[in-house]
Amino acid sequence: MLNFICAVFQSSWEIYRQAAPYILFGLLVGGLLKVFLSPAAVAAHLGSGRISSVFKAALLGIPLPLCSCGVLPAAATLKKQGANNGAVTAFLISTPESGVDSIAITWALLDPLMTVARPLAAFLSAFVAGLAENLLQKPVADSPITPDLSCTVDNCCSGIDCDPKEHRRHHSFPEKLFAGLKFAAGELWDDLAGWFFVGILLAGVITVLVPDAVISRYLGGGLSSMLLVLVVGIPLYICATASTPIAAALILKGVSPGTALVFLLVGPATNITSLSVLVGLLGRRATLLYLVSIAVVGVFCGLLLDQVYQGLGLSPQALVGSAGGSRSGIVMTLAAIALLGLSVRPLYRTVRGWFRRSGGNEAEEGGAAGCGCGCGHAQGDFPVSPSPAPPSGKPFPVPESEKETSDDCN
Repeated sequence: MLNFICAVFQSSWEIYRQAAPYILFGLLVGGLLKVFLSPAAVAAHLGSGRISSVFKAALLGIPLPLCSCGVLPAAATLKKQGANNGAVTAFLISTPESGVDSIAITWALLDPLMTVARPLAAFLSAFVAGLAENLLQKPVADSPITPDLSCTVDNCCSGIDCDPKEHRRHHSFPEKLFAGLKFAAGELWDDLAGWFFVGILLAGVITVLVPDAVISRYLGGGLSSMLLVLVVGIPLYICATASTPIAAALILKGVSPGTALVFLLVGPATNITSLSVLVGLLGRRATLLYLVSIAVVGVFCGLLLDQVYQGLGLSPQALVGSAGGSRSGIVMTLAAIALLGLSVRPLYRTVRGWFRRSGGNEAEEGGAAGCGCGCGHAQGDFPVSPSPAPPSGKPFPVPESEKETSDDCN
């Protein structure tokens, strides 16, 4: 048993070292996006145009580092500010399936082809789902849009009674940069750290424990493998960043890159908690389209990706980790140590939250774990309106197990 534990930690540590520099880079870009690009500020682009609004929403979601829980309040705000159902659906899919952090770690742990295929597949699934929703529903008159222009640095003004030219003088570039770095090292990494390390440990367990022959037999490729991943992945939650090391370990064991891509798309975009909220936000039909689009487009992209690898004569096992293979071992170790330093607080909060949920005391001390995805500050990621309600005016349906912590997520 001791040898097994040591082997798992050794394997997990090596995967973690390879990922750490790219995680830090992704956090940096995510922090800058928070300060300089707010989903609420671009809501005006998502209300008109049944096709253009969906295209813009799917494209907007690709770089944003929000998990499937953190994206819910941002999407609810877009809906409240006038974005149509198709645009909201597209945003809800592309955002958790991709992000600067997950793209960076995909480059580190997988290969350049998968790094390109992942955001393209996320965009395609989001665009198809949003377009289907807008084309199947009856056209409605454009609703008035009042984008949230409040200050993204420290909320010093609402943006309504403050002239934009005047507000630009409120904060210098260093202040904005510091605010972005503070957000990246705080709230953003709080959301990701717990499940990222779970993913790293699972990757180590798979590498050491699971026989290659078993993986190759059931997940070696083809439609049946991808359908099996859909059945397992749809109700399960795992964020885009945490799913990447697991996908890398599976590919090394013989899983086809297409099957791994289906896992990378389905796991982050769907889980029981978020689906229950989507029913209240968009309705049953739109939620069903959401699931069907992710499944159909995910399988299509997976089958196509397998054909690309075969057509180019590429070995996915040989390519895993090849993009970042030239990194210095010292750089990786220093980055790993720095990331561990940033992870002490969020790991403590996440573990404490898991224990409190299991003990029924999650309401104490502000509900440390936050929501079903393990994040602690989902609503603080990007400027959103507090507790937006669906168009019907009725509260979102919340599962019984999440009622005491729903304030942190919605």
